[in-house]
Amino acid sequence: MDITALNSLSGLSSYTTNIKTVDSDNGNKTFEQLFQSAVNMINDTNNLSNAAEQAEISYALGLTDSTHDLMVAQQKANLSLQYTVTVRNKVLEAYKEIMNIQF
Repeated sequence: MDITALNSLSGLSSYTTNIKTVDSDNGNKTFEQLFQSAVNMINDTNNLSNAAEQAEISYALGLTDSTHDLMVAQQKANLSLQYTVTVRNKVLEAYKEIMNIQF
């Protein structure tokens, strides 16, 4: 059982401590890094969902009889999806709040 794929989900926490004052050159780089992290998170979520689906198919076809591995794959996919949706909701909430700021 390999759980190293979930370690990539913790990569977003480094952005909260590493963001310094944003100037015009650094702002694009910071956004690019944040965007790339979001894309990587979505790809990891997709990979975990595909792995869970493969485990379900293998179990249904009788290729494997380990319900433990099936449940672990499903749980990893579920947690990854919940985390991705939560991050998306927080980003949208922050965007709406910024759009409501009046000068």
